[in-house]
Amino acid sequence: MKVAVVGATGMVGNVMLKVLDERQFPITELIPVASERSVGKLISYQGKEFKVRSLEQAVSEKPDLALFSAGGSTSLEWAPKFAEVGTTVVDNSSAWRMSPDHKLIVPEINAGELTADDKIIANPNCSTIQLVLALAPLHELYGLERVIISTYQSITGTGVKAMQQLVNEEEGVDGEMAYPYPIYRNCLPHCDDFLESGYTKEEMKLVNETRKILGDDSIGITATAVRVPVMGGHSESVNVTFKNDFDMAVVRKAISETEGLVLQDNTDTNTYPMPKYAESKNEVFVGRLRRDESLPNTLNMWIVADNLRKGAATNAVQVAEKLIKQSLL
Repeated sequence: MKVAVVGATGMVGNVMLKVLDERQFPITELIPVASERSVGKLISYQGKEFKVRSLEQAVSEKPDLALFSAGGSTSLEWAPKFAEVGTTVVDNSSAWRMSPDHKLIVPEINAGELTADDKIIANPNCSTIQLVLALAPLHELYGLERVIISTYQSITGTGVKAMQQLVNEEEGVDGEMAYPYPIYRNCLPHCDDFLESGYTKEEMKLVNETRKILGDDSIGITATAVRVPVMGGHSESVNVTFKNDFDMAVVRKAISETEGLVLQDNTDTNTYPMPKYAESKNEVFVGRLRRDESLPNTLNMWIVADNLRKGAATNAVQVAEKLIKQSLL
């Protein structure tokens, strides 16, 4: 299995390499790929050093699989070039997510949709992945009517520059700003760019990607995405109205039995999900389950996950694992 990791020197690329190692993904040849300024640098994987290649070099080596985390413009240009030489691409950018010709996959939900013809497969947005994984079993049971999401998103979703901004502000050091305002001791209701509607791109990703993954455009969804001075992962406060009434015991059972979900919900022991404790874990954690007493058939829930793991790298590797299991790779 010849595997290219495109964006190997970046934050998500680094985590992809860790996840591939941890999960003992069957790599016979690793091809780390990065921008021209990183070509020739050495990266370590399983105690060995590998030289970073250019995109052109990687395509010429015709890998079986390419895991992309290098931005939308790079994916739009290069993913088709890899696909042309027979490589299956799992892309972590937003480039292909809403394309009607490409699958948007969370393995636990819709990996069964994949076929041998799917050479470019989209990895959903980080905040979408953890949301839909928690919603999918409940949608199957009761039917989603409306979902209201408020996110509390880690600065790691912005990247190294944002992490450095927080550290600088904590230490009182002037430095480059990733955000238009300070993030230390602050919350910014501003993730990604604003659209004419007043929503941000991040908020609309939650709306559009959720409907696509669950295969239901009738679900009413609205979101407010907020950046918070946290490193461990993304948190979401979610209010869900179902088409049918629900049984809380059945809800808890469904969540606890769903692959990839961990129920942390015991107010007697102050047990609930927190990003500090989700960091470096591959699961999605769900808690604070309670009826919304102001509206029929409505549930409140709190969802937390490491956005660099299940929200990006882990999900991409799991897609590749499903391809192998289904004899598509």
